[in-house]
Amino acid sequence: MSARIWSILLCLWVIYTLFDVTRGWKKIPRMSLGIPHTKSQRNYSTHFYKQQIDHFSFGNQSTYLMRYLVSDQYWNRTGGPIFFYTGNEGDITLFCENTGFMWDIAPEFKAMLVFAEHRYYGESLPFGNASYLPKNMGFLSSEQALADFATLITYLKSTIDGAADSPVFSFGGSYGGMLSAWFRMKYPHIVVGALAASAPIWQFTGLTPCHTYSQIVTKDFSNTSSSCAESIRKSWKAINQLGSSAAGRDFISKTFVLCHPLKNQSDVDGLKSWLTDVWGNLAMVDYPYPADFLAPLPASPIKVVCSHLTDATLPAKLLITALAKAVFVYANYSGQAKCIDTSQAATGDLGDFGWYYQTCTEMIMPMCSDGEIDMFEPSPWDFKAFSAGCMKQFGVMPRLGWIQTMYGGKNITTASNIIFSNGDLDPWSGGGVLRNLSDTLVAIRITNGAHHLDLRGSNKNDPQSLIDERNQERNFIRHWITRNETIAKKWRYKDKFSAMRSGA
Repeated sequence: MSARIWSILLCLWVIYTLFDVTRGWKKIPRMSLGIPHTKSQRNYSTHFYKQQIDHFSFGNQSTYLMRYLVSDQYWNRTGGPIFFYTGNEGDITLFCENTGFMWDIAPEFKAMLVFAEHRYYGESLPFGNASYLPKNMGFLSSEQALADFATLITYLKSTIDGAADSPVFSFGGSYGGMLSAWFRMKYPHIVVGALAASAPIWQFTGLTPCHTYSQIVTKDFSNTSSSCAESIRKSWKAINQLGSSAAGRDFISKTFVLCHPLKNQSDVDGLKSWLTDVWGNLAMVDYPYPADFLAPLPASPIKVVCSHLTDATLPAKLLITALAKAVFVYANYSGQAKCIDTSQAATGDLGDFGWYYQTCTEMIMPMCSDGEIDMFEPSPWDFKAFSAGCMKQFGVMPRLGWIQTMYGGKNITTASNIIFSNGDLDPWSGGGVLRNLSDTLVAIRITNGAHHLDLRGSNKNDPQSLIDERNQERNFIRHWITRNETIAKKWRYKDKFSAMRSGA
């Protein structure tokens, strides 16, 4: 069988399997948002580094090529800092293009920028086209990814002229922000500090209530309009009522202009799952200016969505009609889509498959809703059922509590030099660090901020509060880099003095 045919068959298998996952199994939502491929606006070069597939076994010498991007146009080549992005669950070029804050401050710090791709995503596939076969996925973990980052930095500092004494500061948003924080905790000799934006390091069992995410999403909508949140809360009953008959399913399909008409209850459940993701995604990207993610969105998209949901007392069909108009703001704001593909979020990016695997192994973040204190259909967290779904889809059992064991849970005060930034509109903020834990474990709250808003590039519509908060981040970064340089110079002087004395 040719490599091309094998690649096509494997992709079809992954898409089919992932579609099955999202239809019959309660999943933990993606933390990072897909961004459409556009022509690069950044000046960087692409490189590959030979990494160990398994950093923690001396018996496995297999390697793979890890992709990373470098921009040194602003770098002071005599020890200027390195700003290092800890890659998320997706193609690294997407995060490189959209982490504007790093690009904005690179000239003032005379910093080199490095964006490292997370294993099993983008082009960093340990087993090539066969990476997502169940037998090959066991090396996909945060621990292995952090080891990749550490060895890459060690390699760069030993091979790039002028970089040997360069302090490294890590950046990351969402899952990448969690990695950035954990990177500083686990490898403090590699990175001098970290900016962990929208990093829900406490969104785990026993640390944060499972309903927190749903409550924050609901608050975002209800603060815009109480009738908006109430309309969404009542829409589930309307969908269930109409979805119970062929005529009702036909009405929903035509009203939402679905690419794949609803044929049975499973399809109805799939639509509700997609809608749940839509409301959560809107809360994550409720930026004060237009943004281009899965599709073009207006400024303050929740406000625009809620302009269509003004009467929660409407009968089922009229409520569904209003709901569809609201959803079109997210799914077809440009008006260019001929139909709405509710499976697109599940099948459009194979990175989803890797993320769902990670949530089935160590990234177990309980999610639930009750339809009373939130606007979602009641959905309790059932770890036993979730585990059964993981076993069915991937042949693995979630390792409950492993993240807490590995990274400390809420007992992290021995760590230092980490900025935890969170926007109060971001549903993931509930699992984040929201108060200072020490002088060097600092929390920055972004008023009316959505998902890692501070990592985005500066915008003329940025509120003054965001500008001030970014300046705080600059000050911490500068202070910790300067302090590290002072300590490093002191030790270099001591080493030189000791050598002179020994020679004497």
